[in-house]
Amino acid sequence: MIQAQAQRNKYLETTIQTASPIQLLVMLCDGAVRFCKQGIEAMKNHQYEDANNYIVRVQNIVSEFVITLDRSSPMAEGLLKLYEYFNFRLIEANIKKDYTIVEEVQGYLMELKETWIQASKLAGSSATSGNKHG
Repeated sequence: MIQAQAQRNKYLETTIQTASPIQLLVMLCDGAVRFCKQGIEAMKNHQYEDANNYIVRVQNIVSEFVITLDRSSPMAEGLLKLYEYFNFRLIEANIKKDYTIVEEVQGYLMELKETWIQASKLAGSSATSGNKHG
C-alpha cells in the first residue's frame, strides 16, 4: 500500500514537472473542481470543518491563478476580476454554509477549464511557452 502511494506520488510529481503552463492550469482547474465537489458534499452532510478545508483548498488554487497571471496580457484585468469574484463567493459560501454558492463557482471553474483547453488548441505550441497565463 505504501509502495503504491509512493509510486503514485512519483508519477504525479513527474507529470507536474513535465506539464506545460496550460496543462498546469487545466490540472489546477481539475483540482479546484474536485475540492468544490468535496466541499459541497461536506456541507450537505453538515461536516462544516471538512467543508471549510475543501473550500480553502479551492481558494488556494484560485490564489495560484492570481499569482501566475501575466499582468501585461490584455485579458489580465478581466481574469483578475473573475478570480477575485471566485474568492469572494467562496468566502461567502463558507460563512453562510451555502453549498449552492460553491456549485456556482464550480460551474465557472469547469467553464474556465474548457476555455483553457480551447485556447491551447487555438494557439498551438505558442500557448505552451512561458510560465504565465492570461
